[in-house]
Amino acid sequence: MLKEKLEADLTSALKAHDEVRKRTLRMALAAVTNEEKAGKAVRTLSDDEVVKVLAREAKKRREAAEAFAQGGREEQARAEREEGAVLEEYLPKPLSDDEIAALVKDAIAESGAAGPRGIGAVMKIVNPKVVGRADGGKVAAEVRRQLA
Repeated sequence: MLKEKLEADLTSALKAHDEVRKRTLRMALAAVTNEEKAGKAVRTLSDDEVVKVLAREAKKRREAAEAFAQGGREEQARAEREEGAVLEEYLPKPLSDDEIAALVKDAIAESGAAGPRGIGAVMKIVNPKVVGRADGGKVAAEVRRQLA
């Protein structure tokens, strides 16, 4: 399981005194644990759910790095980018623009959507296929473009 791999890698990072990896993996495991405890009962997340949590954390790191860079705080931006790079190692390979376009095209054909009213139906089909592999905003923009 992915969570067990994260825990094993944290142990290795502790032994190697790798501060960036140690800090990042602790944060990621805390996010996974919080997700497991959310709701009425404690449960164990599947690998797909752990990927979703890691993708969300990676997105936070990208956005924070961008904000720090715009604010002239390059040291913090660099730290956020380093953490994001560690998280990316645990995520599936990102989809290219062409792959996203092909998935959207297939989803449009499958749903029979035509025009902007069909965006929701297409997104419902595409989202499970791109989870952790593409930014939702980028996918939504491609759906809008193809349905326009």
